Amino acid sequence: MKKVLKGIYLALIILFLYLPIFTLMVLSFNEGKTMNAWTGFSFRWYREMFSNRTIMEALGNTLTIAFWAAAAATVVGVMACIGLNAMKEKHRSFFMGLNNIPLLNADIVTGISLMLSFLLFGISLNYGTVLFAHITFCIPYVILSVMPKFRQLENHTFEAALDLGASPAYAFFKVVLPDIMPGIISGFLLSFTMSVDDFVITHFTRGAGINTLSTLVYSQVKVGIRPTLYALSTVIFAAVFVILILVNIISNKREEKRA
Repeated sequence: MKKVLKGIYLALIILFLYLPIFTLMVLSFNEGKTMNAWTGFSFRWYREMFSNRTIMEALGNTLTIAFWAAAAATVVGVMACIGLNAMKEKHRSFFMGLNNIPLLNADIVTGISLMLSFLLFGISLNYGTVLFAHITFCIPYVILSVMPKFRQLENHTFEAALDLGASPAYAFFKVVLPDIMPGIISGFLLSFTMSVDDFVITHFTRGAGINTLSTLVYSQVKVGIRPTLYALSTVIFAAVFVILILVNIISNKREEKRA
């Protein structure tokens, strides 16, 4: 009986999480614009999506901003972790506390403060300001992902490499970097996801004519969302789903080889 109840409970949770996504995917193939009636199967909205310049530009902006923001935040975050790891415990705890403040801070406060900072220094809002803002709020996520890996390191391996004649840079890339690589990858992926998902900070720091998917959806809500966005959401969900399956397959194969 317990197993049956657990199964029902799990099924309800999965249904609650994925039923809205499944509904959206089905509606993306509906020939009509209405959500209330099925008028026939069609790829009309997918064709319109790929031919819609506004949507393609928003998608391109979203992906490029997310990639470069995640890459820059990862580099800066790893360098910050190197400095934090060399500090005394008291100073490290203080700066880690400062690092957590942006994570706890409301997005609207961060967005408005960044916008005012740009305007104060006479910087016009554009693609670059959005990118800089995304780098700023992604760095704390990288530090939180990488710092635990630094704490797990055994310092004697790095020191042994130095004793054997390796330069600090060579010892870092050959000894330290492979050990912290899982944290770096996690930080990059988390930053990429947070950047793609962000709306509030992007809304306050973007200039005229600069749209990401989140701001595009917000602007279309006022006049009514077209089913082309259902098609776009379906494509994004399918792409993420395929990537996750491939990552799991690769991870399982690596574990089998190690075993």
